[in-house]
Amino acid sequence: MAVYHLSTPLKEEDMRKLNIGDVVYLSGNIFTARDMAHFKIRGLLEAGEPLPKDFNGAAVFHAGPVCLKNEDGSWRLNVIGPTTSIRMEPYADMVGKMGVKAILGKGGMGDDTMEACKKYGYVYFQAAPGCAAKLAQGVERIVDVNWFEMGMPEAVWHLEAKEFGPLVVGMDTQGNSIYANLKAAALKKIDELYPLD
Repeated sequence: MAVYHLSTPLKEEDMRKLNIGDVVYLSGNIFTARDMAHFKIRGLLEAGEPLPKDFNGAAVFHAGPVCLKNEDGSWRLNVIGPTTSIRMEPYADMVGKMGVKAILGKGGMGDDTMEACKKYGYVYFQAAPGCAAKLAQGVERIVDVNWFEMGMPEAVWHLEAKEFGPLVVGMDTQGNSIYANLKAAALKKIDELYPLD
């Protein structure tokens, strides 16, 4: 296990050096995006319309933050925790084509994401669930928000982070997944404890 401190925009060569189990702290821009944001982005791309942000080299966090509005109209972050990432599995290839280099979330993703990680050179980071207040300490400010009309959790929040983490590499660019490994180990243990013969 190695520890890395990376800044956005993330570079593919740096992502390809990471292995499952490595710990990463991110600084720079992080964009939140959940189900509705991914759906809307796909529609804009299909229509040839511009996106609200440049996602090339970006870190995208599957999260629904709780934000509070200041008197001057700006926003401040209260808490932010990961949401279940597998719901965004249908967008794995799209995310790669957009140039995203890191996905943050919880629970891992599927085979399509694994293939996209290898093809496009992006990784999946496990953000610690149940640590929303702690994770929020790594966000210095909210730059802005897009698509707030979809609701606070589904909007795209542009966060400026410093040493955001710790994040654990859950899926790397070589086809390795801590989630697949865990599942295989669990199934093997079940077979040992409950043999069929």
